[in-house]
Amino acid sequence: MPRYLIRRLGQALLVMAGVVALTFVITRMVPGDPAVAYAGPKATPEQLAEVRARFGLDDPLWVQLGNYVRDLVTGDWQTSLHTRRPVLEDLYHAFPASLELVGAGLVIAVVAGIPVGVLAARFRGRFPDFSVRLTSMLAVSLPVFWLALALQTVFASNLGWFPVAGEYDSALDTTSPLTLWTNITVVDALITGNWPILTSTLAHLVLPALVVAAYPAGVIAQMVRATLIEEASQDHARLERALGFRETTILTRFALRPALNPVLSLIALVFAYAIVNGFLVEAVFNWPGLGRYAVNAISSSDTPAVAGVTLLVALMYVLANLVVDLLQGVVDPRARAR
Repeated sequence: MPRYLIRRLGQALLVMAGVVALTFVITRMVPGDPAVAYAGPKATPEQLAEVRARFGLDDPLWVQLGNYVRDLVTGDWQTSLHTRRPVLEDLYHAFPASLELVGAGLVIAVVAGIPVGVLAARFRGRFPDFSVRLTSMLAVSLPVFWLALALQTVFASNLGWFPVAGEYDSALDTTSPLTLWTNITVVDALITGNWPILTSTLAHLVLPALVVAAYPAGVIAQMVRATLIEEASQDHARLERALGFRETTILTRFALRPALNPVLSLIALVFAYAIVNGFLVEAVFNWPGLGRYAVNAISSSDTPAVAGVTLLVALMYVLANLVVDLLQGVVDPRARAR
């Protein structure tokens, strides 16, 4: 296990090194002058020269790359040209809301996708299987923004069951102010016992979390169904049937654990996909997360902020894959030999 862990950590570091280099190159290729974006279009040549000297924009590219890597390692992710604050500070305030939304969506996806996949495998070729396959296909195929607008129109605007937009009722900032510990509203409300904000946040979270969960739930259900059907055709399943075990017991007790191995890999993939999809969801539901920050950064040609968002998403993807790799080593010891 230690060698397996060291190997996976080394691979993760190599991937992050490649992402850092690629991000640096892309940000330097983006049209526009970062000095003009920072100093303003009416800045004098002297002011522009001062900005370029301050941020090292006149240095050779290899020097800029070295300084960029050094600053990243020491926690200096540069200064946002739009907010004039450190990018890492902006991400610290924006990312928890996105993590809250994506986390809730993935929990819904896993809780719904795995049992539904088991149901489809158990009744393969029958009506439950057909219904699950059709529903999962729709969940995977529907555009995220369309599904978000549809749920918002039906369940928020027409039926009034859930709030239309926002993270919680802004009036509660006056009547029930929230003490921040983690910047994740649901967690902070639970820690401090702020039940009005907790209730409001959960109500606001339902619709956007369902939209985020749609694609992962559909993919997970299809993967669980396919892997369970494959496991059910193996020799061990035939032996279990000969010993008198029921088909449901074979699927849930004997076949499900090895079937979870590819599902864990899939969760790591859909995690990063959910973060990116969450940008669109945040825009529709006015959710105060990375999506809003990224849109503002792109519209203002804020290359340090765009690079910061890109690196953070890549880092979360690498960490998710690393965690999944380690979990696979626990669930299936054969994975350590790969």
